Amino acid sequence: MVEIRSVRKRFGALEVLKGVSLDVPEGGVVCVVGPSGSGKSTLLRCVNRLETIDAGRIKVDGELIGFEERDGRLRHLPPARLNRQRQNIGMVFQRFHLFPHRTALENVMEGPLIVGGVSREEARRQAEELLDRVGMAERAGHYPGQLSGGQQQRVAIARSLAMRPKVMLFDEPTSALDPELVQEVLAVMRDLAASGMTMMVVTHEMGFAREVGDHLVFIDDGVIVEQGDPREVLADPRNERFRAFLGRVL
Repeated sequence: MVEIRSVRKRFGALEVLKGVSLDVPEGGVVCVVGPSGSGKSTLLRCVNRLETIDAGRIKVDGELIGFEERDGRLRHLPPARLNRQRQNIGMVFQRFHLFPHRTALENVMEGPLIVGGVSREEARRQAEELLDRVGMAERAGHYPGQLSGGQQQRVAIARSLAMRPKVMLFDEPTSALDPELVQEVLAVMRDLAASGMTMMVVTHEMGFAREVGDHLVFIDDGVIVEQGDPREVLADPRNERFRAFLGRVL
């Protein structure tokens, strides 16, 4: 579902990604871990073209993201076509980014109404179903300021799902939450994984990676240093930097 090939990304003199290659199979859950500043979040942002890569290629469901190839050269896609590609790639951030002046229901309805062009009745029906799926049906009429962080994050997940994406990207979705609220968000993510949703998850939740992940990737200094079955690599990390990282996290 996601093919990442030799991706490089630089911010000024700092090269953040140094030739990263990674596959995410359809229905797979790939967990990406690593220290702060290692390039994890940048990698996710490159997948949905919030950041423009400097070299390499990224494909989602076989479609080159952000570029088209003509006459043997890559050219940037125009904004309208890029936005159509992004509809296939849901993203959940550390912060929830809900519209504060709209209810939970209205937040979930917004994308299908404005971007998807569906009727208000259909958008409402779908939003109600998704809020029920993430355990927020009873809070549909509440505004973000009336919700806990965990509840806001669950609404944000429902909002991303409303666009019927082919893949979901999670950028440390529990890092801004109080510890007692983390599990309610992880429970929704477990349900998504069980339903067959393709997922890339940047996280420090090693229990989630071990339990739900199909593949674990450790990135350090813009390079994939170690990867494999989460249960195996967490039980017996071979790379010294990965062992040191796990020692701090666990």
